[in-house]
Amino acid sequence: MYKTILVPLDGSERAQAILPHVEPLALSLKSVVILLYVDETANLMLGRDEVIDVNDFLEKRRARIKEKRSYLQKIVDRWRPVGIEARISIARGSVVAGILDTAEREKVDLVAMASHGQSGSKRTFYGSVAVGVLNRIDRPLLLIRSRIVEPPIRA
Repeated sequence: MYKTILVPLDGSERAQAILPHVEPLALSLKSVVILLYVDETANLMLGRDEVIDVNDFLEKRRARIKEKRSYLQKIVDRWRPVGIEARISIARGSVVAGILDTAEREKVDLVAMASHGQSGSKRTFYGSVAVGVLNRIDRPLLLIRSRIVEPPIRA
């Protein structure tokens, strides 16, 4: 049924809340899981008289991508011994577009992601992203609401 599952992750605990849902699904259906990170750093655009260190900009981008690739590889390595086949994909640009484009290019059968379930000034990565994907996706979407209980603030 779902031969290929796309799982967008940003490195947060909230985004990772989808993993316990994907693992049994991938095992039982023998699905290939594609772990996706979308780097939404804007391309370098300078004003007329603006000067920056381009090498520094590019080095920071490379370091961020390397860090995220390593993070995703740890999940791939954790799944391999239990029989889940997974691979990594890195995209650039808008997160919603990156998810939709990757789903189309990889011909995935299911997109599985967590929603932060927040709105307004507290909206974060997957809150608005989930809505954007939900409104534009052309294939099945498994969307779970993740809730991370924050410890109480002590005076």
